[in-house]
Amino acid sequence: MHRSLRLAPAVLALAAVTFLAPVPAFAVNKDMVQLQTQIQQLQDSVARLQQSNDERMGVMKDLVQQTTDAVNKMAVTVDGLQKQVRTETEASGRSQEQLSGQVQSLNDSIDELKARLGRMEKAMGDLQSTQQNISAQLQGGGGTAPAGSGAAPMQDIAPPATTPAPATRGGKPSAAIPIPAGPSASAAAPVIPAAPPVEDLYRTAFGDYNGAKYSLAAAEFNDIIKFYPDATLAGNAYFYLGEIQYKAGQFAAASKNYDKVIEQYPGNSKVAVSQLRKGESLMSMKQTDAGARELRSLIQRYPNSQEAVAARSKLNAMGITITPRTAAR
Repeated sequence: MHRSLRLAPAVLALAAVTFLAPVPAFAVNKDMVQLQTQIQQLQDSVARLQQSNDERMGVMKDLVQQTTDAVNKMAVTVDGLQKQVRTETEASGRSQEQLSGQVQSLNDSIDELKARLGRMEKAMGDLQSTQQNISAQLQGGGGTAPAGSGAAPMQDIAPPATTPAPATRGGKPSAAIPIPAGPSASAAAPVIPAAPPVEDLYRTAFGDYNGAKYSLAAAEFNDIIKFYPDATLAGNAYFYLGEIQYKAGQFAAASKNYDKVIEQYPGNSKVAVSQLRKGESLMSMKQTDAGARELRSLIQRYPNSQEAVAARSKLNAMGITITPRTAAR
């Protein structure tokens, strides 16, 4: 019995050790290793994916940068082209204006030549009539002219009248001889000077205009309008008054004078250029719509003229459509 009591603690100790001993560690370690391996593989995959994304983002950034650079270069090129087109359009407009001015000067010179030819034809006609009268008188032998000639006989042509000196008697005029009226009698009547021919006035005014004597030319053009309002050259005078005012920046007054040419002288050669200048004057006064309507009307009335070409160039330079858009019904 004593021996049994000595073995009991040993048995109890062994039982306690057996009961309290943990589960074998080799099973737990195997699962942990697998889990750690999977985690490591997942981390490696995430790292590779991140690296791949970083590489792709780098490529995309490079492409975006290249595209941006290309767009910027294209924008610069387009801007340069726009400036070039604008410059060429303005140069074309100036060339058209210069050409229009030259054509106007040529037309004025032609008008002046026509006026001179008219005066020469009239002078030649008068000279021929005089020669015919003299020939008829010479054929009549100094007597009466042949019937139907219309010439007066040589002996009927009175010599120039001369005022005989009054007879004096004792230093006084004779009562029997009338005393002619002295200079003082005719001096009482006012003498109204006649205006020069319209061609001469116009030639002088146009010469002063070309010489940039605008104040003097304006006064002379006004004289043409005052003395010869129904003459064709009066329309030219209105036009050049408008040109003088346009150069001085007086666009409202210039527009009115251009309108005079259009309304009062429809057959004048300055109608087309007056309509062009009127449209430009309205645009200079910030009346863009009215000016565009005037230029469109010019293009419609004179589609093949130099003024229509200049009007198209002006509208294109301002980005205005030549044919107005009509609202849909």
